[in-house]
Amino acid sequence: MIKRGTGYNDIYNYRNSRYFIETVKQARKYDRDNGKNLVIFAGACQSYFEAIISAGANFASSPARILIDFMDPLVVAEKVAFTEKYKYITIDDIARELRDGKEGVSGIGANGKLRKE
Repeated sequence: MIKRGTGYNDIYNYRNSRYFIETVKQARKYDRDNGKNLVIFAGACQSYFEAIISAGANFASSPARILIDFMDPLVVAEKVAFTEKYKYITIDDIARELRDGKEGVSGIGANGKLRKE
């Protein structure tokens, strides 16, 4: 958020969120199976969470517009990478491992990516 910004739902009150949103949209164009192969975590501290999720991200920061811990995105990525592909991961499965829980990171969830072949 920019210091003078007052509206949480105005993209112009965010410095970089429009770039995250555009990048998520572009990445989704390459994911032909509607999210089956690509898991997107986007955003940074005080990002426009709702717009990033609407653009197609599975997880984003920061729904409460707070400063997140730098490790939180890594925790989410690790959980997705090391969960079997047939299991669906929600933020409820990860929240207790994050510094600020659902206030720092949230999202719609994703299938795990671990393949035991």
